[in-house]
Amino acid sequence: MPILLILGGYTLFKRFSALAHLVLGLSLGLAPIAGTVAVSGEISLWSIYLAMGVMFWVAGFDLLYSLQDIAFDKAHKLHSIPSKFGINTTLWIAKGFHLLTIGLWIAFITEAGLGIWAGIGVGLSAVMLGYEHYIVHKDFTKIDKAFFTVNGYLGFIFIICIIIEVL
Repeated sequence: MPILLILGGYTLFKRFSALAHLVLGLSLGLAPIAGTVAVSGEISLWSIYLAMGVMFWVAGFDLLYSLQDIAFDKAHKLHSIPSKFGINTTLWIAKGFHLLTIGLWIAFITEAGLGIWAGIGVGLSAVMLGYEHYIVHKDFTKIDKAFFTVNGYLGFIFIICIIIEVL
């Protein structure tokens, strides 16, 4: 039930706080913890690192995507980081979130005792996130490519590397 409140609360959160991007990230980041609880009956530290990495990954790319909505958010008095802090600050915050993502995923693979394939997954994720920022910084009309294409591939590449690692 609390997870459903977080998921449902995301749409309302923009009405009173610019932290809605983190609420969206949290709602998706809870999946690794829920999966760990379902399988083992406990919350492991590695699942928390993974979940927090997912939270900042999602919040970071949501920030980039929401750059398109600055005028709408301001016109409708919605709170978002881009409408509150502007484009340049939002780009820096998104980069910071994605750096946190990589750090947390490194902590995840370390705590979980994973090896080279997991490390390759994190490394490829870092390169892809860097490319995503390059695309958006260079041309805002390419936000869809960064948001949907790069992040879609990133998720698959990361999970494939983790699966190879554990097999």
